[in-house]
Amino acid sequence: MNKSLVCVDAGVFIKMVVAEEDSDRADALWEQWKEDGVKVVAPALLLFELTSVLRNKVHRGLLSLEEGEKAFNAVLQLPVQMLTPPDLHRRAWELATSFNRPAAYDTHYLALAEMMNCDFWTADERLFNAVRDELSWVRWLGQLERENRESASNRR
Repeated sequence: MNKSLVCVDAGVFIKMVVAEEDSDRADALWEQWKEDGVKVVAPALLLFELTSVLRNKVHRGLLSLEEGEKAFNAVLQLPVQMLTPPDLHRRAWELATSFNRPAAYDTHYLALAEMMNCDFWTADERLFNAVRDELSWVRWLGQLERENRESASNRR
């Protein structure tokens, strides 16, 4: 497993640019990756998803237009390498079929992480629960605190 690389989904990035539950976890994880020199990758659909989510939050009144613009500008500054390797879409389709996922957006992240041989971090607990028994390299943001507690108790 390539520990100098991680694939990250839109849900984690949203928590970094908009105050939400688990934003502190996403920020801490990002800082740890920066400190460790870990490179962050995502499929090219990441920016489409982030743009859509932020626009939806503004439209629904969850963010003011100014807050949405600020978050959108932060998204555009994220140091993330967008990758679309050959066969990404084919593998995403296969994973969506294998795990009976209703859409293939999320499985593009899974496919990329698999192709890059790296961990995949998601904020989507349902996705995590659907694949965790078979894909040990899929990590859920919500498990971060639990792992930190376990790691601290193992050091004692």
